[in-house]
Amino acid sequence: MAAVSIEKAKELIGSEIGVSEWKAIEQPTINTFADLTEDWQFIHIDEEAAAKTPFGGTIAHGFLTLSMLSAMGAGNVIVLENVAMGVNYGFEKVRFMQPVRAGKKVRGRFVLKDFKERQPGQYQMTYEVSVEIEGEAKPALVAEWLTLQYIQ
Repeated sequence: MAAVSIEKAKELIGSEIGVSEWKAIEQPTINTFADLTEDWQFIHIDEEAAAKTPFGGTIAHGFLTLSMLSAMGAGNVIVLENVAMGVNYGFEKVRFMQPVRAGKKVRGRFVLKDFKERQPGQYQMTYEVSVEIEGEAKPALVAEWLTLQYIQ
């Protein structure tokens, strides 16, 4: 998305802003995430044991899927004109709706829920985000994601 004015951002409240490309979550990525976070629960890394669970195989960490929002958001969320920097501000809520099986593809869908000036030159955007799983009706997660942008 091209940089937009503050006025245009306000007009976009309630609109779908963007949908990311599909991104595969493969077992090596899950294993690396497990090592980085020291979360080696068998449902993530032990393919043989995980195959015996109701999931039928290994699944991505919910936090792995959540952490991919930054990459999914690139080019699919608002960038204000004259922005000096943008940062994650947090989440109002996050719900992990369905596990992502190893080898599946996910994508993010972004709707601008709110836009406000927190202080002069600092703008907060709240996005309703849904991370969809290719070929599945139920999303992997839904969240209200808060970001801040600082204007020069």
